[in-house]
Amino acid sequence: MKEAIRELRELNVGKVLENEALASHTTMKIGGPAELFVEPSSIENLEKTMKVIKKYHIKWRAIGRGSNLLVSDNGIEGAVIKLSSGLSDLEINGTEIKAGAGYSLVSLATQISKKGLSGLEFAGGIPGSVGGAVYMNAGAHGSDISNILVKARVLFEDATIAWLTKEEMEFSYRTSILQTGKPGIVIEAVFSLREGDREKIVEEIRNNKNYRKETQPYNHPCAGSIFRNPLPSYAGRLIEESGLKGHSIGGAKISDMHGNFIVNAGGATAEDVLALIQHIKDTIFDKYGIKMETEVEIIGRK
Repeated sequence: MKEAIRELRELNVGKVLENEALASHTTMKIGGPAELFVEPSSIENLEKTMKVIKKYHIKWRAIGRGSNLLVSDNGIEGAVIKLSSGLSDLEINGTEIKAGAGYSLVSLATQISKKGLSGLEFAGGIPGSVGGAVYMNAGAHGSDISNILVKARVLFEDATIAWLTKEEMEFSYRTSILQTGKPGIVIEAVFSLREGDREKIVEEIRNNKNYRKETQPYNHPCAGSIFRNPLPSYAGRLIEESGLKGHSIGGAKISDMHGNFIVNAGGATAEDVLALIQHIKDTIFDKYGIKMETEVEIIGRK
């Protein structure tokens, strides 16, 4: 690891840190250290980073803004690559846009709406980055990324890069092939939008943002929705009807605003959150016979 760190610093790929606490890089403010933490300053430097990681056979994973993520208290073995401002370019060509993986999804939706382009209204209020949104097919208000994606540029674990079309991404509910069979990092994505009424688009974005503020606890550290909706039921409704709203274990608490959110009420550990997740699973199964599946991604050392 020391040799890899030395080489990455010599290549000047961006920020290179040892044993960086991931609590500083997740929206839940939870997570132990990453052995190696790299924040590349460009796509070129991301490629260089991956070549070094491959050379030294280092385990790796990528993160964006750290939403939809629960990191173990014991941290992560190997390298964590954070895609941020170094990968946040934006190109607009008529109704087609290309955005870097590090671009904030909310910022993108807001900026595009002001240009009278429609298709990203659902993203108003969704925390996270473009890369993460494509990776997990983020969605809300009856739409998702699969409805607008043309193609995504992906860096695979063997350090090769390729464009995957929407069809090749094999999207389904909150998943893509990058989770289920072909691990990789979304570097940038191309979306196809349509021209619309600027005022109506801006208003819908604003309404979606306000809805999030009024119904979801983003004023507390949280990771977004904890469970996938077991359709036709809804996770939040099942949790609330089970009387679990407000229930806490350690510093982890089921939000008083929305049953499908667990907040860090102060000093929460990943173990607190995992224990609360298991308690919810057991309660819902006992009461309804429904097996709850997590939407939040749980990573790191056991």
